[in-house]
Amino acid sequence: MFVPALANPLSLPQARPALPAWDRLLSGPSAGPGAAAGAPDSGAAARAESLELGALGGPEADLERMDRAFMELALEEARAAAKEDEVPVGAVVVSAGKLLSRAHNRTRNAAHPLAHAEMQALAQAFHSSGQARLVGATVYTTLEPCFMCAGALSHARVARVVWAVRDPKFGALASLGAVLSDPRLNHRAELKEGVCASEARDLLQSFFRSKRA
Repeated sequence: MFVPALANPLSLPQARPALPAWDRLLSGPSAGPGAAAGAPDSGAAARAESLELGALGGPEADLERMDRAFMELALEEARAAAKEDEVPVGAVVVSAGKLLSRAHNRTRNAAHPLAHAEMQALAQAFHSSGQARLVGATVYTTLEPCFMCAGALSHARVARVVWAVRDPKFGALASLGAVLSDPRLNHRAELKEGVCASEARDLLQSFFRSKRA
């Protein structure tokens, strides 16, 4: 199955093989915060790193803080997308509190409809982990995933999907469908929405407002 690569790859273990040629076709020049994915020089990255190191309080507070910190990384990716004249959507994949990958939308620059932020983040997570499934992982995305991305998340067997704002025209988790919560599915995921919603909404509205000007 064809899966797009990240625009901003993480540093990968030497033992892992390079991405295949068809995968690299979707990889463009690194730009923006994601250029040094995995160790960006930002407050959000520092907070996420502190969470990875276990500097947390109680379980519920921990989860709230973690969700906020990793969504801020996704927002950094969304801002990078906007700077590249892409629809500002960013995504990160986290497993056991560790950042596996981060990516942003690149459909215009890659000239490919599969280059959504979630698809690229998943592809990089598969590659860096060496696993075909991401059991127990959480995916953070600034916009409700579409049906394509939701299907990929289901096949990846992720445990949680956290998103900032709904997509009333394409959203497949709540707006137009329930791809990851339908009881007929053989895999369902925990869903959470509204984390950093105002920031994500402002980015999207600003981007589309500029296109109408």
